[in-house]
Amino acid sequence: MAGALRSNILRHIRVPVSRTLILNRSKLNAVRSMSLRGDDHLDKQEVINRVLDIVKNFPKVDPSKVTPDVHFQKDLSLDSLDKVEIVMALEEEFKLEIPDKEADKIDSCPHAIEYIYNHPMAG
Repeated sequence: MAGALRSNILRHIRVPVSRTLILNRSKLNAVRSMSLRGDDHLDKQEVINRVLDIVKNFPKVDPSKVTPDVHFQKDLSLDSLDKVEIVMALEEEFKLEIPDKEADKIDSCPHAIEYIYNHPMAG
């Protein structure tokens, strides 16, 4: 059911992107290109930093509350729509398409970090 909800929402939603988020992402891209290991797999600390950056820049989030262990609903009071938007931002940041079944499981930074770090196509 959540997957169907996500699909319907994605057809009708546009996520505003602030200028600072665009500038931060361009800085991240420069860092990302320098920090890739020889096997083209992302370094875990890089994944952590980029995931935290996405969550910190989400409009409804107090950046001071974001840690690698934060839960979206319990700690940040985000709802299911907010979670969908964060997953979409993660997909864009890491050039991934996260299947609905997996996206439904991403409800915290630790889940997002582990999923992306273990994904062979994350970039």
